[in-house]
Amino acid sequence: MGDKTEKTFRFVIVGGGIAGVTCVEQLSSQFPDAEVALITAASLVKAVANFKQVSKTLEEFDVEEQPSSVLEEKFPNLTVVQSAVKALNTHTHTVQTVDGRTFGYEKLCICSGGRPKLLTQGNPYVLGIRDTDSAQEFQKRLSKAKRIVVVGNGGIALELVYEVEGCEVIWAVKDKAIGNTFFDAGAAQFLIPSLEADKPEGATPCKRHRYTVEPAGASHTFTDEDRRGRGVGPTEPGSALGPDWHEGIVLRGAEEVSHRVSVEYQCEVDSIYTHQELLKSPQQTLVSEGGSWPVYVKLTNGKTFGCDFIVSATGVVPNTEPFLHGNNFALADDGGLRVDDHMMTSEPDVYAAGDVCTACWEHSPLWQQMRLWTQARQMGWYAGRCIAAHVLSEPIELDFCFELFSHITKFFSYKVVLLGKFNGQGLGPDHELLVRCTKGQEYIKVILSGGRMMGAVLIGETDLEETFENLILNQMDLTPYGEELLNPNIDIEDYFD
Repeated sequence: MGDKTEKTFRFVIVGGGIAGVTCVEQLSSQFPDAEVALITAASLVKAVANFKQVSKTLEEFDVEEQPSSVLEEKFPNLTVVQSAVKALNTHTHTVQTVDGRTFGYEKLCICSGGRPKLLTQGNPYVLGIRDTDSAQEFQKRLSKAKRIVVVGNGGIALELVYEVEGCEVIWAVKDKAIGNTFFDAGAAQFLIPSLEADKPEGATPCKRHRYTVEPAGASHTFTDEDRRGRGVGPTEPGSALGPDWHEGIVLRGAEEVSHRVSVEYQCEVDSIYTHQELLKSPQQTLVSEGGSWPVYVKLTNGKTFGCDFIVSATGVVPNTEPFLHGNNFALADDGGLRVDDHMMTSEPDVYAAGDVCTACWEHSPLWQQMRLWTQARQMGWYAGRCIAAHVLSEPIELDFCFELFSHITKFFSYKVVLLGKFNGQGLGPDHELLVRCTKGQEYIKVILSGGRMMGAVLIGETDLEETFENLILNQMDLTPYGEELLNPNIDIEDYFD
């Protein structure tokens, strides 16, 4: 694998995102005398800041980008190796980096995250937004754009279409409603007016996951040279963006319009043409009709749109590439490394956490994996604890955070809380919904099965998250309350204190 192992560490963690950094912090603090290495392709790492436990399972935190030296100063036993991983040999317990060095490990944790599922590779008019570099590239190109096409229906697409100003946005979603990953059609209808209205003046700054290109207190000022020197292109291994990736970035196009979004439902991209290709195709009439654009997108609903560029926001796939060759990792159907309830892969002494792995233990009936920031932090923290428990030969039980799915985020300036089987995932036809909606203020949906609450969606400042979390966790029979459960004139917290 390499000529010579440069150094053997007790613990090696691959990946400088939230899962990797959280795992590093856990192990470095628990074993101050053990040598720990973090191998990361990026010069900046992601760290959790301002962590707040909102309730038993709900947590809020900011995500900060820091130079890796900040981590090394905090943990004298930590060495940060700045390079991407080229290969792994689980037989010899060694990892080889792209810059030609080889490191040994006793225990390895793979936290290499996901890479974007781009619509097409190598097309200069298709941009995937994944890391800091691609977000800056997007900002630069948007400043000259009059119209963009956004393809995708997940978190980044939702944030993008809302934040972009001064540019027409055509939004192609494959589902019947926007935000299908997070909402049902009712919640989508509640949010749609926000897309059409002008945004509130001086909207309150977001207090959630924050990412800054220049971390507070960092002695080093990042220049463009530094950013270019990361060796991380849009499809190369770089740390994923936080849900507030657009904070502090001006997302403004070249037009005077403030906010113009058109949604094309139930369609995907059929083909992409450059201006020259379109002139030679049967679609060429579009050139004279709609002016001239650098690139054209034909959708499966038969419509074709010209635009300045296309944003591919169609999700990520687990970034397992450098680890598979020559090893025998068991992979899940989604391509992730299969891990058991101790975050162990099928290879000895190799663990995984975050987007690269797939939780293959028997899940709690109220939890599902969704590759979100909160889960990356929880898995990284738990993986660190599992590695520690195995090294010390101590028993460890599955962490409570895997009892109930819970997530706090923000879409279209509304607070959004998702709990349990919030979209009725896996419940089949045997469930009922209770919904309360006040236009422009709140949307509350509760999922009941057999009289017990299985999930909830809370949009707006409802203050019901803790009460509903308790009702889902204790599985109390709510049949006697019926529709009254969401009666706005009843203070539900008083019922269930």
